[in-house]
Amino acid sequence: MIFYDAKVLKKTQTSNYIRDKKLSLHHKINIYQVMQVNLANFNEIHRPIYVLEEERLRHNLSLIKSVAERADMEIILAFKAYALWKTFPIFREYITSTTASSLSEAKLAYHEFGSKAHTFSPAYTDYEIDEIAQCSSHLTFNSLTQYERYHERVRRANSDIRLGLRVNPEYSEVGTLLYNPCAPGTRFGVSADKLPQTLPSDIEGFHCHCHCESGADVFERTLAHIEEKFSPWFSQLKWINFGGGHLMTRKDYDVEHLINIIKGFHQRYPHLKIIMEPGSAFGWQTGPLVTQVVDVVEDKGIRTAIINASFTCHMPDCLEMPYMPAVRNAETLEVDDPTKAPEGAHIYRIGGNSCLSGDFMGFWKFDHELQIGENVIFEDMLHYTTVKTNTFNGITHPSIGIVHLDGKLETLRDFSYEDYRSRMD
Repeated sequence: MIFYDAKVLKKTQTSNYIRDKKLSLHHKINIYQVMQVNLANFNEIHRPIYVLEEERLRHNLSLIKSVAERADMEIILAFKAYALWKTFPIFREYITSTTASSLSEAKLAYHEFGSKAHTFSPAYTDYEIDEIAQCSSHLTFNSLTQYERYHERVRRANSDIRLGLRVNPEYSEVGTLLYNPCAPGTRFGVSADKLPQTLPSDIEGFHCHCHCESGADVFERTLAHIEEKFSPWFSQLKWINFGGGHLMTRKDYDVEHLINIIKGFHQRYPHLKIIMEPGSAFGWQTGPLVTQVVDVVEDKGIRTAIINASFTCHMPDCLEMPYMPAVRNAETLEVDDPTKAPEGAHIYRIGGNSCLSGDFMGFWKFDHELQIGENVIFEDMLHYTTVKTNTFNGITHPSIGIVHLDGKLETLRDFSYEDYRSRMD
């Protein structure tokens, strides 16, 4: 079992943070490519790449920082939605903490972001719990049995850690079952009827998660259920974490309403620190996945444009949700029968280049005949998409790049055969 020396960790943490502050993002990374690009069409690009636009990212970060300050709460980054660590120096200008759900994410928080993580896992393990505790400022247990098993051990590993318990309000407006953490039979959290009247003395906070790209009105209705179920225990707590899914950077999100909701909660429970940990809100609309057409095939009247990327490998969240990603300069068509193409010109299904038969989505209507080599640009592909990719079939992974404020694209990461091979070492 691996243990970290606290003094060494602190020294490493501090030195990394100083390095991050002193060195620009440009100098911290290996530069594979730097080039001026046209953000409207990316005509300079001829291989698949996820493109993060720094200006859009900073806009989101500025808004989130403003909301946190005005509402007097802490908003932290959830790695499960965004984990492009080479951009963390930008994040550190606006926020100070992150949330992790695994040992790797906790280590990413500590070693790359420069601060200990707010950590939650459905179930911790004997062989990881000590390292997780050493890399965490807050650790939330999913069940009372996990608490009983590990809370003393966690404190031995990190005497300063703050312990919490995930609770289940038994209410969520998330429509897709795959993403609903409060559905009957959920494996997440303790319901109110299973809590003891007096909490264990070292439980300082509650954590709950009920949302998915939701608005402030949904949070308001959910909060009513949270208070109804769990307010009898609030006097025993120091903090409450309302989880993620609060999509405050979406254009139609009522930010002022969210701030007023939080202010009202503060008035009712002034002793409670409030935490939110959205992921999508940070990466929302910060950049596309740029791909290219490599062939067009036809069967039974359905034309499929095959691209040099894959839904299965590089956009799996689209298939999971499911949702049709927006394609730049194309109209998304809704159909009742996916085996029949809508009538009209320049209508295509888009297919990936893996061998999975279902690696496709569609239909989209373009204003012209697609040509081999032209770009097909999928909007909003930074949050969740980039963290869910895989190497199935050995399909070459799109590169990852950032367009800086000067309009120059810098490639943060290229992928190769060795990346595929090393997963099987």
